[in-house]
Amino acid sequence: MADRVTVIGWDGSALTAAARSALGAATLVAGAVHHLALPEVPPHAERIRLGSLTLAARRIAQHRGTAVVLADGDPGFFGVVRTLRAPEYGLEVEVVPAVSSVAAAFARAGMPWDDAQVVVAHSRDLRRAVNVCRAHTKVAVLTSPGAGPAELALLLGGVHRTFVICEELGTDRERVTVLTSDKVADHVWRDPNVVIVIGGSPAGAAAQGTGWIAAHEVGHPAGPRGWGLPPAAYGGALGEGESGQLRTAQLARLGPQVGDLVWDIGTGSGAAAVETARFGAAVIAVDADPDACARTAALARRYGVQLQVVAGRAPQILEDLPEPDVVRIGGGGAAVVTACADRRPERIVTHAATRDEAEALGRALADGGYDVECALLQSVDLDTTAWVERERSVVFLLSGYRVPHP
Repeated sequence: MADRVTVIGWDGSALTAAARSALGAATLVAGAVHHLALPEVPPHAERIRLGSLTLAARRIAQHRGTAVVLADGDPGFFGVVRTLRAPEYGLEVEVVPAVSSVAAAFARAGMPWDDAQVVVAHSRDLRRAVNVCRAHTKVAVLTSPGAGPAELALLLGGVHRTFVICEELGTDRERVTVLTSDKVADHVWRDPNVVIVIGGSPAGAAAQGTGWIAAHEVGHPAGPRGWGLPPAAYGGALGEGESGQLRTAQLARLGPQVGDLVWDIGTGSGAAAVETARFGAAVIAVDADPDACARTAALARRYGVQLQVVAGRAPQILEDLPEPDVVRIGGGGAAVVTACADRRPERIVTHAATRDEAEALGRALADGGYDVECALLQSVDLDTTAWVERERSVVFLLSGYRVPHP
């Protein structure tokens, strides 16, 4: 095992005395090509070009001597330190940090970043980074080859954002470009780069002051606690199948998370779509009624959440939408369930007013390759001044869980 491993962050500026001392004593140096070309790297040291971090960590663990790993920016922030600290390598790691590329990018843009989401984009899961950009007003994306600014902009599609693209930070080829997302794919961008994605207008964004927790949008209203809120929270009477108890059960089964894309089909008042977006998931709310679309958009502005409203009738309108992770279906019958099942989301949640309708929806889910759960929900709204029944609701809740392939 290596006697000592020092990880040195480099942001393009002169190395510190501590970094130069560690390099001078190194018998093995690992890094990218531009790191290994630094004049401070000892000519006698073994050199490893970083490709697979796992393979590099194994070689370092087997090395007898003093190892140094060079990395861009702060290596403890989405960097090599996490891999090297894995218990299977048994390495003792010292870190000499530098300014992270995210901090440098926001500095070049002259913007605060304690209220930003930070994500790493790889070609295999770029859509999750895109979903964060859909759902939040300020996101820093650490890109990679095949998952750069152009690919990010293309997947955003009709969602308008402003991109601040910072290429080769800390080098003499550094360049910062500001473009709207619809223009980004027309250019070729140099690696490495960091993209700041800005857009949307949460309620209260003009509020002054600072937040107290990182990655929380300053000025974003906390909103009422909980979900499945009463109709008064959404401006009055809600549509059939939008009761608070039903929405609560639907959200519990959907389990929306940051990085998810949720389809809310037959969004109605928009209550379920807004509550889903408050979990940090990206939401596309679909409805054939223009008034429902307008009401949903107004509710999103009121609660300061980002969601995309699409006017059109399902299942036809679904063909051009990006792939969902989970789907809530507020109406449309078995044909809509079948169309959603064809897109293979992880979960599909819907409801029915009658047993016959529930059986039809359950068959559509099962035929689509889903395990089906059905529950009969009954709720009674009471007037507590007289303790009399005000409203009774009975509904079948159906949930489809994708069956994993063997």
